[in-house]
Amino acid sequence: MERLFPAEVDVRTLSPLTLAFVGDGVYELMVREMLASQANRPNGELHKLSVNLVRAEAQSAAMETLLPLLTEQEEAVYRRGRNAHTQRSGSDYHRATGLEALFGYLYLTGNIERLRFLFYKIHNIENKLQQL
Repeated sequence: MERLFPAEVDVRTLSPLTLAFVGDGVYELMVREMLASQANRPNGELHKLSVNLVRAEAQSAAMETLLPLLTEQEEAVYRRGRNAHTQRSGSDYHRATGLEALFGYLYLTGNIERLRFLFYKIHNIENKLQQL
């Protein structure tokens, strides 16, 4: 799969919060697509499930699963996002920002298969991992 808006972008010039801005949307879309593919549910239920999966606490917990799997470069991107100065405080929020920066980085560099792999690990989607 290619990016949805395939304009050239040098991710090295983007701030970690810009990467997180993109990654937030990427992660949200992946969660929504996963939920829609599981079952046809009422919109309110989809929204509630989605919010539970994309909130800072859930993304922070996901990083516990992902950290041992990251390459040096991916870990560096995560740390840049985690350590970025934001209006929000709290360790969960900072780790979630790191996850979003990582997802933004992987998406913008076109590393979609790696993005899927990490997303599947977070959500224990084993049958899809075997296909990658």
